[in-house]
Amino acid sequence: MTYGLSNFVNHGRVVGLGLLTAAAIAVSAAAAEYPDKDIKMIIPFGAGGGSDTLARTIAGVIEEMKLIPVKILPENRTGGSGAVGYSAVAKEKGDPYHLATVSVSFFTTPLLGGSPVSYKDFTPLAAIAQSPYIMVVPTSSEYQKLDDLKKTPRFTTGTTGVVSDAALLAKMTSNALGIQIDSVPFDGEGEVMAALLGGHVNVGFLNPSEAMAQMKAGKLRPLAITSAERSPAFPDIPTFKELGYGDILHTQLRGLVMPADVPPEVVTYWEGVLQKVATSEQWKKQYIDRFHDIPDYVDAEGFKQVLERTNARYETMMKELGIIK
Repeated sequence: MTYGLSNFVNHGRVVGLGLLTAAAIAVSAAAAEYPDKDIKMIIPFGAGGGSDTLARTIAGVIEEMKLIPVKILPENRTGGSGAVGYSAVAKEKGDPYHLATVSVSFFTTPLLGGSPVSYKDFTPLAAIAQSPYIMVVPTSSEYQKLDDLKKTPRFTTGTTGVVSDAALLAKMTSNALGIQIDSVPFDGEGEVMAALLGGHVNVGFLNPSEAMAQMKAGKLRPLAITSAERSPAFPDIPTFKELGYGDILHTQLRGLVMPADVPPEVVTYWEGVLQKVATSEQWKKQYIDRFHDIPDYVDAEGFKQVLERTNARYETMMKELGIIK
């Protein structure tokens, strides 16, 4: 039997299509089997802190809701202001069995040159809540509303370290109101609160969980909140945006990342898991209501854009402060 050129071409097409089909089936099978072993959630900070609580709460809710067929194993790897833990995740490039949450140090430590990896070395999965900041003054202060601050050209605020969200917001508020808010670094949040209540600094930028007790006790007066819309937990506090300062919009997104180059199917898988977490009663009860955060699901692409914007903000602030070149 003889074969013409068309026979060879057609035969090649059949073989080629067969190979492509086999590859597609293999990929689909691998995706269908994921995850098939336990997943490590690396926590770059110590037990009991905010990052530890966030990570363990997410893992607990996922297990309680039986959203994945394997366990998430939280593991604290401390050191280097987050550099040790984040580097441990980033080095597992393409491995979809390592997770981490995002913190301020996720951005600032690399910008300071203290970490070999940056946000570019990770795959954003999704965010499931946002933590805004509330600008407050002591109730003994003469300032009743935000615009009253324009009466005085210079203020001080307390921050935990030179580079922090409070320092960033002090810079943003200074630019927007045409005043100067100097950041005074302290060793911890407790010292910042003591300085604020003691009148040693004039204004504060606090997480909702930090501000709530003192506002209820009548010791602090809220002026504005940094979220895009009013917080359900604080419906009477206006946003900077509605007060005419739309540029002052900054919240800390509570989200998860994996190493770079994990398969797109894995990202889609985790988007589905995390969306269920974000809309669950378990998450609301165990985290949102406890820390007075704002429930907010953001998919992988949206989360990626937020990470890029946040890093750019920190970089700009640090350059203006002369911390980096």
